[in-house]
Amino acid sequence: MKKFAIIVAGGSGSRMQSEIPKQFLLLGNLPLMMHTLNAFYNSPSKPDIIVVMNVHYHQMWEKLCITHNFTVPHLLVKAGNTRFQSVKNGLKEIKFQSFVAVHDAVRPLLSSKLIEKCFAEAEEFGSSVPVIPCSQSLRKVDGNTSIAVDRNSYFLVQTPQVFSLKLLTKSYNEPFRNEFTDDASVVEFAGNSIHLSEGEENNIKITFPQDLLIAESLLQLSKA
Repeated sequence: MKKFAIIVAGGSGSRMQSEIPKQFLLLGNLPLMMHTLNAFYNSPSKPDIIVVMNVHYHQMWEKLCITHNFTVPHLLVKAGNTRFQSVKNGLKEIKFQSFVAVHDAVRPLLSSKLIEKCFAEAEEFGSSVPVIPCSQSLRKVDGNTSIAVDRNSYFLVQTPQVFSLKLLTKSYNEPFRNEFTDDASVVEFAGNSIHLSEGEENNIKITFPQDLLIAESLLQLSKA
């Protein structure tokens, strides 16, 4: 069955203390989102790539592609006001029954192995949501009190999250709710179970300035 990857790149650089969107910041010698697209393009699945981006940044992205001679084929689509709407906009561009990976543009260090595993497990189980164990102690806060909780019962959620187009489209017909923080939460709210897959420690999300420094180190180590 055909495969697609929707790359969600609608964010800004506010928490990165940057004047430009964080997906355009340099990682190594490339804007970090180019690493993300390369990962999907160079994977054995080679899914068709749809980039959902704030329309005000389309021209900037196109200029960066020219500057860096970036030729990975992709469709550029207008983002919505929320991640939820952005994914819906991307789904509208898919006309074939397929499996769809939805991935954060600012997770540039995912491996081909993870991409292949998520597609394969989605085909087997109906969905694939990569997670990693929580390694730090956790406390649940309730007003002015807090209690320790068992970290073994909690996992950190990553992307790419993969579902069949039919399941994802049906789930995204639900009205938006503030609880919809990722695709898994949307699909689950629509009454569907979620299959958890083993994620990758290096599949970090670039949110704060220190994350970019960590990504730089991981990128150099991967080349060593």
